[in-house]
Amino acid sequence: MAIQWYPGHMHKARKEIAEAMPQVDLVIEVLDARIPYSSENPMVTQLRGDKPCIKLLNKCDLADPEVTARWIEFLEQEQGVKAMAITTLQPGMLKTSIPDLCRKLVPSRDKVEKDIRTMIMGIPNVGKSTIINTLAGRIIAKTGNEPAVTKAQQRINLKNGIVLSDTPGILWPKVDNEASSYRLAVTGAIKDTAMEYEDVALFAADYLRLAYPEAVMARYKLDEMPADDMGLLEAIGRKRGALRPGGHIDLHKASELLLHEFRSGKIGLLSLETPEMAKAEQAEVERILAEKAAREKERKEAEKLRRSGKRIQN
Repeated sequence: MAIQWYPGHMHKARKEIAEAMPQVDLVIEVLDARIPYSSENPMVTQLRGDKPCIKLLNKCDLADPEVTARWIEFLEQEQGVKAMAITTLQPGMLKTSIPDLCRKLVPSRDKVEKDIRTMIMGIPNVGKSTIINTLAGRIIAKTGNEPAVTKAQQRINLKNGIVLSDTPGILWPKVDNEASSYRLAVTGAIKDTAMEYEDVALFAADYLRLAYPEAVMARYKLDEMPADDMGLLEAIGRKRGALRPGGHIDLHKASELLLHEFRSGKIGLLSLETPEMAKAEQAEVERILAEKAAREKERKEAEKLRRSGKRIQN
């Protein structure tokens, strides 16, 4: 499943962010703690350049804490990056820890008593608006339980020495890593209308079956783990009464059950990727893109030779 979801407002947002970036001291990128690699927008790295960056691993209350700790260590290997696991269920912690970290990363502005100009970015439905409202202590950014709620950029003075520029949640034009496409869909970053429920649920079932068998078996009261993804989806449907006439499994209903219960944390504290997986997948993506670029170069050179040969003949 290759996701290409780039509404017009996202194209406009990217242009506005690029124009505003020179005036920004610090970038805050909100990631989904369950999928830090897949929710990390490569355009953010391109746009921020060498500016310091705070990566907030939001929804850590839904993620595997051991895997999250490994992600923080991995992300902080990048120059100028600090990472922090957060949950919007602890607003007091957010209101103190994030501003404190901003001041540590941009001490020059704090010393001259000038506002630290920050820009907060993140993919849709990652919880960015809730974080902004918590930091501001009032409802400023519209929140919603689906992607693409924020549509325009706005500046918010937090009145604590920090000015925050909000941006719409932006996805990049094409997600090159197929596994990342599925993970974005599993967590709800992609609108449900833009995906096949059964296809996405089978991906989730296959991963959870192998990575978290005990949690899955406990949640769905299974005596043994089915041998494959379809078997697990059918077992969930059977246990939860997702049946059609004749006793056939309603796969769409079973898929909804699995995805909704994963998103709400009812199955357990689960992460869909590790730093090791991300490194391997990124290397594979780079290999595929390099091969694609080489083929395209060969095609253009062949076309150039063909055209030059025609000119000589004429």
